[in-house]
Amino acid sequence: MAEYKDLRTRSKDISEGVNRMPNRAMLRAVGFTDGDFKKPMVGVASTWSEVTPCNVHIDVLARDAKEGIKEHGGAPLIFNTVTVSDGIAMGHEGMLFSLPSREVIADSIEVVTNAERFDGLVAIGGCDKNTPACLMAMGRMNIPSVYVYGGTIQPGKLDGNDVDIVTAFEAVGAYHAGKINEEQLHKVECSVCPGAGACGGMYTANTMASAAEALGMTLPSSSSTPAISSGKSVECRNAGEAVINLLDKNIRPRDIMTKEAFENAITVVMALGGSTNAFLHLIAIAHSAGVDLTLEDFDRIRIKVPHLADLKPSGKYVMQDLNDIGGVPGVMKLLLEEGLLHGDCMTVTGKTIAENLSTLPSLKKDQQVIRSFDNPLKSSGPLVVLKGNLAPDGAVAKMSGLKNLRFEGPARVYNSEDEATEAIIKDQINKGDVVIIRYAGPKGGPGMPEMLSLTAMLVGKGLGGDVALITDGRFSGGSHGFVVGHVAPEAQVGGPIAFLENDDIVTIDSVTQEIKFNVTPEQLETRKQNWIKPAPRYTSGVLAKYAALVSSASKGAVTDLDILE
Repeated sequence: MAEYKDLRTRSKDISEGVNRMPNRAMLRAVGFTDGDFKKPMVGVASTWSEVTPCNVHIDVLARDAKEGIKEHGGAPLIFNTVTVSDGIAMGHEGMLFSLPSREVIADSIEVVTNAERFDGLVAIGGCDKNTPACLMAMGRMNIPSVYVYGGTIQPGKLDGNDVDIVTAFEAVGAYHAGKINEEQLHKVECSVCPGAGACGGMYTANTMASAAEALGMTLPSSSSTPAISSGKSVECRNAGEAVINLLDKNIRPRDIMTKEAFENAITVVMALGGSTNAFLHLIAIAHSAGVDLTLEDFDRIRIKVPHLADLKPSGKYVMQDLNDIGGVPGVMKLLLEEGLLHGDCMTVTGKTIAENLSTLPSLKKDQQVIRSFDNPLKSSGPLVVLKGNLAPDGAVAKMSGLKNLRFEGPARVYNSEDEATEAIIKDQINKGDVVIIRYAGPKGGPGMPEMLSLTAMLVGKGLGGDVALITDGRFSGGSHGFVVGHVAPEAQVGGPIAFLENDDIVTIDSVTQEIKFNVTPEQLETRKQNWIKPAPRYTSGVLAKYAALVSSASKGAVTDLDILE
């Protein structure tokens, strides 16, 4: 008979000793028996919510994970955390709460897991901020953990064509341009979201799920298995087994999320043409895991990795199409064969990346979703870091699907997204203009809002490649066109974007990686001296606390960076 191995690394604080009898009495009320107190306690962090299709099915998946933990000798307990629907929050004050929700989710998982003394954790997420938040909590706590992505939505159908949520946002612009009528607009509204799952293109949710898989924090195929497939349920049960295995082998998140693992994640994001939000979130996750990751790391890797995936928003296909031809593991296998991945990185299976991929099939032949290395969409990654007198600490741009790699034009300066939106509706923006939206950064927004509504409106009005947009806020993974975000330092702290004036000539060059405006250092200093810092928009509540604590976008917009300084 095999020797019994006690896997209770922390729950002994509750399950042992006379003094902890009252603690155990509480757990008996939720179903624990004598035998459960001898098992490792594993938390199942569920982001289930009815506020978004991304998460509406996760209650069922959490119960699947719970059963998997039970079947393999653990004592599981499900607890919930929050989520914000970026699609529903988009374009109004609600978007200010989206990025702060990442910190709230991470904090809440850390609080519950540490308070209840769980030995291990399985976390299941869906919408954009769920994945980075769960991984941030795992990195901080460093207890054996497995992440499960809730999965992608199926594409909707309209007039025989695949449609998704970005179709809806762009239809608004088409409506304002008089290209479609109200009846057609309503048809789009009723078609784009057919059921459960996160937005279907290579937008932020699917980008970060792919990054999580490349990091080694999910089981293979987690990022591309569709939300409503039977495979997702099986995966959750398997995650229950995996976390017990990690406890047995004492493999922890910081053993998995190494610098090399983050390089793997960046490589996969570049090859897939992922969201610019990957910069923000991967730097934040790395901070939580004690890994030094900077914008320069992204740029170093970008040069070596071609853009291979013909995925929306700038391509043709969606995540389910990728799943059907081999999924993210197929892409990773291709990258590994080309020597672009660190195959020896550990994963939550207890095996390395290379060991996992050796048992999985390659991408299907004659498929159109992933290009070959001799016929890439772009010879280097499409996510570009820009620097210059407009963004000394950096800005980021997604250059996929663009013919022109340089843009120069007069600035049209707005101090809010609402002002810019009004200008677009009133046809006050012309081809060749550079729209500037400032005071939208982590502190200035506060909350660094995404601007999918605005970029989609430009596309819908036929200005997609003919107008540039620069902001110290963010862009949705669904945004495309000549857009630059994450400008740092932001306007609220006196970054140069605060000193831009209408008709300044702004240059964006993705080849030289410059972002600048035509002022002399002397003019810039004069404008700086005349600048008056705006008062905070919020003086109490979540956003006030967030604005007081949050770091620069170039540092991941985290809230625990300089607390002790």
